[in-house]
Formats: sequence, C-alpha cells, structure tokens
Amino acid sequence: MDVLRAQDPGQLGTHTLLARLGAGGMGQVYLGRSAGGRLVALKVIRDEIVDHPEALARFRREVETARAVRSAYTANLIDASLDAAPYWLATEYVPGPTLSIAVHKKGPLPFSTCRGLLAALAEGLAAVHAHGVTHRDLKPQNVILAAQGPQLIDFGIARSAAHTVLTEAGFAPGTPGFTAPEVLLRNDVGPAGDVFALGATLAYAATGRPPFGHGEPAGVSYRVVHEPIDLADVDPGLAALIEACVAKDPAARPGLDEVIARCGVRTALVEDPFYGGLAALGEAVPTTPTVQTEKPPPSPPAHAPAGLHDLPTAAPQVPYGPGYTPTQIGRPGTAPRVDRKPWLIGAAAGAAVLVGAVAALTLLPGGSDDSGKGNDDTTAADATSVAPTGNDEPELKPPAYVEQTNPSRDFWVADATSAGGPGACNLPAEESNPRFQWSVSAADGNAPYTSGKGRIGFRLTTSASQPYYVSVAVKPPHAIDQDTGTPIEGALQANLDLGYTSKPMAASSEWTYLTYPNDFRQIVQGKEAGGAIPVANDPGDWTTLFLHVQGVKKYANIVCAGFVAQ
Repeated sequence: MDVLRAQDPGQLGTHTLLARLGAGGMGQVYLGRSAGGRLVALKVIRDEIVDHPEALARFRREVETARAVRSAYTANLIDASLDAAPYWLATEYVPGPTLSIAVHKKGPLPFSTCRGLLAALAEGLAAVHAHGVTHRDLKPQNVILAAQGPQLIDFGIARSAAHTVLTEAGFAPGTPGFTAPEVLLRNDVGPAGDVFALGATLAYAATGRPPFGHGEPAGVSYRVVHEPIDLADVDPGLAALIEACVAKDPAARPGLDEVIARCGVRTALVEDPFYGGLAALGEAVPTTPTVQTEKPPPSPPAHAPAGLHDLPTAAPQVPYGPGYTPTQIGRPGTAPRVDRKPWLIGAAAGAAVLVGAVAALTLLPGGSDDSGKGNDDTTAADATSVAPTGNDEPELKPPAYVEQTNPSRDFWVADATSAGGPGACNLPAEESNPRFQWSVSAADGNAPYTSGKGRIGFRLTTSASQPYYVSVAVKPPHAIDQDTGTPIEGALQANLDLGYTSKPMAASSEWTYLTYPNDFRQIVQGKEAGGAIPVANDPGDWTTLFLHVQGVKKYANIVCAGFVAQ
C-alpha cells in the first residue's frame, strides 16, 4: 500500500481515495472510503487505453462478472462508472496479504496449510464456475489471505462459458507459468484451465518458487507445455494431487469436487494457526488520504518484490506464424527473435492492452565520450524552481539528484533461453514516451554489458517544448552491504533500493552517454551514501531504470531494461 501521488484523483464518485493498492495491466487500484464509511477497492482504467475498444469491453466484462458472481470467496461489487472517463469499479475491500506477499515474507507454507488452502480455493472456484464463469487468471497475486478465508480477486479477463473467443489471434489470456497448455496451444478456455492454475498456484505456495521457473514468457510457456512442474521436496501426497491438477491433458485433470475430497480437510482453514499468522500480515489501513509531495514522506511499509506471478495480466507472445507449429512455443533456437544487437537500443512505447510495453530496436549512432554529456555544476535541489523565459512560461530547472521515496519493486530478468537475452521487467512503466530512445552496452559500445564499465545512453527523437529531465538508476539484483559493497552476508535479499542513480540531465535529440560506475552514486536523505559498486560484486540480472524527473522525489520510470553481470 503506497501513498497517493500528486496526479492521483482525490475522489471517484462518492468515494474518497486513501492510498494506492497496486497496479495491473488494465489500470491503477486504490483504497477508498465510501460516503458512509465503508472501505472499498477501486480499479481505474488507464488513461492511455481508454480509447481502445477491447480495453473498454474487457473492463465492462469485469463489472458484469463482479455483478454476476456473489460468493463468500469473492469481493462483492459496490459501485461502478462506465459512462465516461475515468472508468472505474469499486468492490468491497478485503484486508489481508496476497499469497505472493505471504510466501515472500514467511516462506513456503506447511503442507497441512497448503491442503487447507487448496481445498478452500477449489471450493471458491466451484462457486465461481456455478455462475457460468471461468476466472482465467488465478495466480498467487490474485489470492488474498483474508481472516475469514482466502478470496479470489481480479476478474478482469474472466468470461462466461458462452463467451470464450479471444479478441486477438495468436494471444492467450492469463499469466505465464499459470496458464494451461491448451490455452497456450489452442485458445481452449474453460474450467479445466482454472484447475491447472489452481495446481500451479499451490505449487508456488508449497515451494516458494515459480512453478515452471523464471525467465522470458515464451520460455516459461514452453516449459508449461512440455516439461513437468517443479515440486521438489513437496510431500508426496500433496505433490500427486498438484500433478493431477496440472496434467497436460485437460481431460485428465480432476474436477473441483474431487480436489476437495482428496485434500481430506477436517478443520476450518481459519483455525489453522499458521494461516492465521499469514492473514495478520495485511497492512494497516490509513484513515485519511496522504499525498506524496516533495517533502520526505513517512517511512514506507516493506513490500515484497514482485516475481513472475506478479506480472500484470498479459498475453504471452505465442510465436505463431507461417510454418510455425504449436510445439515450438518458446523452444530455444526456433522462435523468431529480433536480431540481438549488442547495444540494446529501444524506444519506450505505451503499454498494449494484452501484450505490454514494446521496444523498437534500432542501430546506435557511433562516436561519443564515455564520461557523459550535459553535466553541469547546477546545485538546484528541486525542479519546481523556475526561471522566466521569453514567452513568459516557467522553465523547469533540474534537481541535483533523485532520491528514493518508496521500495523499488522493478526487477529485470534475462531471457532464460540465452545469457544476456532481451529479457523483461516484472512491472510496466509508470509513464510512456514514444519519442524516448535508450541504449545499454559495454563501455566501448560494441558488445553487451556484462563486466567492467558500461555505457548507458538516451535521447529524444524530437525536441521537447519544455526541458525533459532524465536520470538513470542502475540496480544490483541483491541488497548491498554499504560497508563491503557486496550482497549482505548470510542471506541474499532482493534489492528494494532504487540503486545507484545519475545526475538528472536534459534529454535532447543528441545522444547523452553515461559511464557506469563512474557517473552513478547512491543518495540517502540528501547526502551521498557511496559510489556505485562494480557489477562483478553481484553477478546476475541487473536492472536499469530510465526516470523522467521533475523533482528530487518526483519522478516516474519510462523504461525498465537490464543486463547480466558476470
């Protein structure tokens, strides 16, 4: 749960917004309070996709589904606005952590708790199916561990049995690793697909690992179709039940009544002490709205880094094409791939409704100094300071640095099928700018960045009417001990820091280059906490964020990229 930002609305209908709950492929979710004092969760469709017919149709389906499905296992619809932008729906707020956050904080669940959770979720899915609806996106992030029992949320792609046709050929609904093989291969959507997702979700709960591994969506989807699920060290009885749920053939999967019977529960899940401890992990609810400003906000609560299961609902890019057969999904060496130039230049594009952000790769112009350009001696601490211009419009001045405000949950993961491959980020960009281009390469500009010094560049394809300030953040995969410059000894912890940042600089039509680690540092409470560490200190998948900066603590990422350090 995060504080509201300056651009967030204060009111939707009769509901006062209190905080940000999260974001997905369709839009932003807020915590709100009705006029009568009831807490609600409000989903608002993103501005950049309100004109997309499929986006609006999908959002209206979600409202219709929420109206139709009334169950103890789902949050009931309270209100909705579908006539004009902003489009939003409000459901009752269910306090409690998601299963993904609970597992991150407490580790894999005991097998007895897993059986109780499996039975309860199966019962919840059965209630949903009884209304003629399939969920189609069951995953750990869409399960809330509430005090009264688990709740299924996010019916954004749920459909009735009479409406199973997909809107775009070659795309499948759901999240990689939790989407059934028949959906990936044949767009065959039905209740059996929910059973598959249920088994994959419980595998995650029992192991604490993505059920079909990490990596690029096509590679994960290939393993879903062709390889067994990861159930190493799981209780044999529970493992056998999960394996039955994720059978490759949907006809071989058990029905939900059989799943419940095989769980053999004898007590209510809410009586399980371990489950009760998980439900208590829910965050405290703010009583009044708090808006993030340029002043330092209160210390934010800890957040679990989002993993594969935390991807916003998206369609894995199933590489169908002339001569391409379904058995080739994600197979190394067979999927059509963009020629991987060492410079990885991309243009940030707006988020597509079902696919996500797209990068256009182009050739990097040669010749530039490694030390970067655009550096000056300005000491302005905040971009809100202005200077008069000839046309009487204020001109923004850049801050001297950017400083982290909330835990950074952006994580880039390399393509599992090739070291240093294109890779992907777990979260969409906060802003889009189709005129922005970027590059990440080795210092000589002629090879992928894997060791030593790196060269990071950016530019705008056309000039901006107002200065457009950019800072780059380079983030190691693990939390770093500031004394040693290496991961914290004894436990590799996911890095929730913003990482090492560059001085904000104005982007122009000319390329601006920075050298890592020379041009990067970490700022804490307005002071430099230390220079950037060599990438060799923490081998693995590093994340590179390009930030549009308007103030020391006012910025948004426009591109998330990365590289593999060796």
